[in-house]
Amino acid sequence: MLRTVRLLTMVFLCSPSLLLAQHPEHAAGAAKPGKTDAQKIASAMSAAPPGISAKATIMDFPATEGGEMKQLRAGTNGWVCFPSTGAGPKGGNDPMCLDQAWAAWAAAWIKREKNPPAAPGGGIGYMLQGDVGASNTDPFATKMTPDNHWVVSPAHIMVLPSNPKDLDSLNDDPKTGGPWVMWKGTPYAHLMVPVSRTAAAK
Repeated sequence: MLRTVRLLTMVFLCSPSLLLAQHPEHAAGAAKPGKTDAQKIASAMSAAPPGISAKATIMDFPATEGGEMKQLRAGTNGWVCFPSTGAGPKGGNDPMCLDQAWAAWAAAWIKREKNPPAAPGGGIGYMLQGDVGASNTDPFATKMTPDNHWVVSPAHIMVLPSNPKDLDSLNDDPKTGGPWVMWKGTPYAHLMVPVSRTAAAK
């Protein structure tokens, strides 16, 4: 278990742009000033159920673009959680918690590798405060365009299937009120499972 925690920590220390890649307009200084470590830890823990976040490693964003992430708290369960970036035009609440499979997937995504690693046992990520928006069709889009189907997701769980083909028969419409496939038809397709209704992007 400790080996898993160290692996996850190394992944994120070596890839400080993980969540900043989702919010590139806030890549510099994404860790907003004025928040105490205790407040950041509380924010990060709100991303997942207490049974997970209470024992997760908590990592903070670099103070400047390209800087190193800071460990705010060591964990014991193999999960890594991040506080909200405060990104978005109105400032958003978007903390995230990832398991080991998602950490490896995210590392490949950051590098824009052709295919992410397989997740034989599946993978789970939590964003129980929602996010500030992303393209539903382009894994590497950085802003809304007329044709990239931008969606602001509500509180949700992200699922990596053990067999990506399992996603082929599922819909990619985030407005159905149920799960949908994000980035369908790409190697980075995954299942989004909302826990509240999805609003239209504005």
